[in-house]
Amino acid sequence: MLNLVEKYSLLGCIQCGRCTGGCPVALKSSLNIRGIIYNAIIGEELGFAPEFWDCTTCSTCTSRCPKGVQPVDVIVGLRSIQIESGRVQPTIKDTLESVFKYGNPWGRIREKRSDWAKELDMKNIDEGAAILWFVGCTPAYDPRVQQIARSLFSIFKKTGMNFGTLGNEETCCGNEVRRMGEEGLFEILVEDNLKIFRKYQFKQLVTTSPHCYNTFKNEYEGLDWDLHHYTQFLSSLIEEKRLDFSKELNKTVTYQDPCFLGKQNKVYDEPRSVLKAIPGIKFIEFDRSRERSLCCEGGGGRMWIEASKEGERLSEIRIRDAVELGAEILATACPFCLLTLEDAVKTTGSEGKIEVKDIAELVAEVI
Repeated sequence: MLNLVEKYSLLGCIQCGRCTGGCPVALKSSLNIRGIIYNAIIGEELGFAPEFWDCTTCSTCTSRCPKGVQPVDVIVGLRSIQIESGRVQPTIKDTLESVFKYGNPWGRIREKRSDWAKELDMKNIDEGAAILWFVGCTPAYDPRVQQIARSLFSIFKKTGMNFGTLGNEETCCGNEVRRMGEEGLFEILVEDNLKIFRKYQFKQLVTTSPHCYNTFKNEYEGLDWDLHHYTQFLSSLIEEKRLDFSKELNKTVTYQDPCFLGKQNKVYDEPRSVLKAIPGIKFIEFDRSRERSLCCEGGGGRMWIEASKEGERLSEIRIRDAVELGAEILATACPFCLLTLEDAVKTTGSEGKIEVKDIAELVAEVI
């Protein structure tokens, strides 16, 4: 384990336990980040523990470490060892193989990637556009999340933006691939995406998903374009009075901070400014919000990984809290949050009490 100690500067750890204490999945899993780091330092064999895959890579542990240790990187490193050995769940193998073969983790063929937009007047970036909209895998393929993509299309059209997409040429950004430990495949995706981007003369890059935004911003060397998550972009349009509203949405709304937008990139204000700008909305905050927000458990590859232990999911806690708060709509700005939270509405028996909507869907309703 000496290599892990040196690679991740683990000797800086003072074993205060703030990482494990803040970990949102620690209460329902045997995942103990402090213990993992301690065992790595003393040279104990860490083996192939299934709880390594319980981590959502939300980075709460990293943000709470007083010594600047990066516990998430340690987890990803340990996953990489398991990936290289082939000792992983079949769902993980299938997901990574799908990304390699088809450019998406959902097992869908590449030629179907732009089918969601076949009835829309969508410009391809090769026709010339100032803004490249990176739609993302889940908005392109998942039937529920396609509604977010269609909503964003209607908003962008309404504002007269000169935007285009890569169509079927678009491929996975690799954010979840890297967090599942497949570093080699991630490097291939980075190289492929940058090669595609450089073919076209656009000035700005806008993403639907916080996961795409995160990896483009923090892990793509040579990404030279002006980058925005769509909530940042809409917030600017509203501020510049380029996005107007024609209707009211008389609902009480709260907001789920996606981990890859909030905790990891400090984008807290823009999504809230968009929601508060919608006429008629009464906006209320969770007690646990912003940097204290509770993870939905969709990140870190967890959309395709079976947890080692069952129990109440964090998304279910979030739905119960939202209902108790008196919210009629739980808004978010992440495809994974949308899917996990909508599922939790069903499993908690909260149908009819609360709706889960993406911010883009709410804006599209009132423009």
